[in-house]
Amino acid sequence: MNLTTPLGDEVLDLRAGDRVSLSGTIYTARDEAHLRMMDVGIPFDPEGAVVYHCGPVVKDGRLLVAGPTTSARMNALTGFLIDAGVRGLIGKGGMEQEVVGRLRGRGVYLAFTGGCAVLAAARMQVTGVYFEDLGMAEAVWVIEADHLPLTVGIDAHGGDLFAATQEKAKTQFHQRFNIKQDTFS
Repeated sequence: MNLTTPLGDEVLDLRAGDRVSLSGTIYTARDEAHLRMMDVGIPFDPEGAVVYHCGPVVKDGRLLVAGPTTSARMNALTGFLIDAGVRGLIGKGGMEQEVVGRLRGRGVYLAFTGGCAVLAAARMQVTGVYFEDLGMAEAVWVIEADHLPLTVGIDAHGGDLFAATQEKAKTQFHQRFNIKQDTFS
């Protein structure tokens, strides 16, 4: 499925594991940017917006690399964005159950493969920046994405590709080594 920002109810049709491409305006944000937005407000219209957990490398207004950062770092900092209308998060590694619950009926978490920062940058163009004083990695960069390939990691129905994969690996481990499931709980 091809998605275009701002996102709307089309995200409700997605399921964990679906492959999508995303075009349109997205906003990078890591820890410090989340904290600043919590303090002074969101500098962009959050309705249908997509926030990319990313600390890009930008030189002379050109995006050189834009790989995802570990989204779990933003677990406690994400709720206010979803409550404000953000419908998409992009990152790597998934997020905790509280975020999964907040996304229910509202939005999705889209996974991008770590280590593919140059591929991401090839599909993006910088068009602006907020909070530049936070430094390159922590500023909120405004980016135009062009068919960025992503996988739905967490859907709006509570489906969580990361939790399902972890549970499957745990079950297979226990079966392989003939260990009772509750031995390490």
